[in-house]
Amino acid sequence: MIRSASPDSDDDLADWLRLALTPGLGAAGQRSLLSAFGLPGQVFATSRRQLATVVGETLADRLRGNDHDDAVDAHLQWAGEAGNRILTLADPDYPRTLLDTADPPTLLFAKGRVELLARPALAIVGARSATPQGSANAEAFAAALAGAGLTVISGLALGIDAAAHRGAIDQQGGTIAVIGTGADRIYPARNQQLARRIAEQGLILSEFPLGTAARRHHFPMRNRLISGLARGVLVVEAAIGSGSLITARLAGEQGREVFAIPGSIHSPLSKGCHRLIRDGAKLVEGADDVLEELGWGRGAAPAPAAAPKASDAESRLLATMGHDPVDGDTLLQRSGLTTEVLSAMLLAMELDGRVARLPGGRFQRIL
Repeated sequence: MIRSASPDSDDDLADWLRLALTPGLGAAGQRSLLSAFGLPGQVFATSRRQLATVVGETLADRLRGNDHDDAVDAHLQWAGEAGNRILTLADPDYPRTLLDTADPPTLLFAKGRVELLARPALAIVGARSATPQGSANAEAFAAALAGAGLTVISGLALGIDAAAHRGAIDQQGGTIAVIGTGADRIYPARNQQLARRIAEQGLILSEFPLGTAARRHHFPMRNRLISGLARGVLVVEAAIGSGSLITARLAGEQGREVFAIPGSIHSPLSKGCHRLIRDGAKLVEGADDVLEELGWGRGAAPAPAAAPKASDAESRLLATMGHDPVDGDTLLQRSGLTTEVLSAMLLAMELDGRVARLPGGRFQRIL
């Protein structure tokens, strides 16, 4: 693997960009050329015949005829803006955790606090269509882990990812969003405001050139970076076949710890976590379980904020609800309350954040 001093001129970075922007070459081909001939400037000084022995004649022709001056200039201009960096494999700030994986990107496009890449981190991932309880769990775990000094990594998706980023930011902790688009684009658009907060207080990271739009196959690719940057991966909610299970599998292959939060046996979003636990993932019920397994010190996690105190009647209703989603008719039968009283209590507890209203007239207690 190429490892040397940080590029000391725009010319050096321009050569890295020319290499990375060569159509069809890919990270594996780029690394093969770097291993064979040295830094990118030496690659471009190599004869077509020698290049062809490594990447074939078609790609050798593309390298020799490579002319991406406009694209290179656009990337250099972006890198010159405050808070933006392009990290190469030769950059001392390139995360060593990724260098130790099987497929490190040649370039990383970073927006925000690059120093977070050198700090111990845990990834928190899960379902985009998260339940209210799942989102609350992700936010609480992220806040506790960030408060204990770990950087929280996730993928800026809706649901669990967004909740994990929010929890870390609200705790004034570090968070890294690894995205599947160019670093100048945000997907999904609903997370634009969250992305701005992350760029200010944390780090947005991408392996894709600027302007790259969201494509389905990019997200499994970015998952290997989420797990590769972290000491472990915590799966909060996941259905069978979820992309979060791909991240967990990659984490296991990379020698990282895998954690999962159990849930209701009736919830499809618990089945992925239950499968992970069955296959050897560590069951966790609190942030201290994660911290202890990582050797980060038991008791380092701050206690969660206290929920508003429930009245005796509300406590009885919460006990009647259980922890699974339940419809209003079932609650009427279980509680023996009138419709008017039940509706008023549910509204009050929803406003206090103890109960979430779900589609289909169902309710679920939170925490």
